[in-house]
Amino acid sequence: MKVTDVTKRMGAALAAVVMGSALLAGPALAQDAVRGKRAGDMVLGFGVIGVLPEKGGRVDAIGGKPQASDTATPQLDFTYFATPHLSLNLIAATTRHDVEVRGSAIGDVDLGRVWALPPTLTLQFHPLPQSRLSPYVGAGINYTVFYGEGGGRTPPVSKVDVKNAWGWALNAGVDYEITPNWGVNLDVKKLFLRPDVAVNSGAISARADLDPWIVGASVRYRF
Repeated sequence: MKVTDVTKRMGAALAAVVMGSALLAGPALAQDAVRGKRAGDMVLGFGVIGVLPEKGGRVDAIGGKPQASDTATPQLDFTYFATPHLSLNLIAATTRHDVEVRGSAIGDVDLGRVWALPPTLTLQFHPLPQSRLSPYVGAGINYTVFYGEGGGRTPPVSKVDVKNAWGWALNAGVDYEITPNWGVNLDVKKLFLRPDVAVNSGAISARADLDPWIVGASVRYRF
């Protein structure tokens, strides 16, 4: 998927979030005092994310650089507040990427497509928990499962296996409280993710330096 396609989808999703927020707010925004964040709060979010991998890595034997396409997808996330200042956030989404090797000794090589399931758990710090506009920063861990490898491939490529991998995550974002129960969220994560790749049962090995940015917008409900 091209960057322009991802940008269009993210723009449409953000517009939907803003419109939904306005409908949820209604006259309540002028009436409700800010509730803020409290220990024990559980927050469920639904929105859309853009996953934007870096383009780098290494390929043995034929050289070149592995690349994975940008994509956009729906996302669910769950946040639990241990204290007003500290929360744990878990995201759940799955994305499909076209993968290839650019600039190898045999030219550009199409490796087909792969699906990624990248659950990411972050510990977040909220410096202004009682503010309607509440920013946060965080760090955490990611484990990405790759599955569904397939699609068109450049001969002689017949099999591609992207290995599951652990990674680290940095996180920043902002919450906006519309009512005591409803809010909107903008979130950015940087994953440090570099899975190994085996082509044709290991005849060619590679490492994909994906290190993706994950940019999201969501509507959230607090229980």
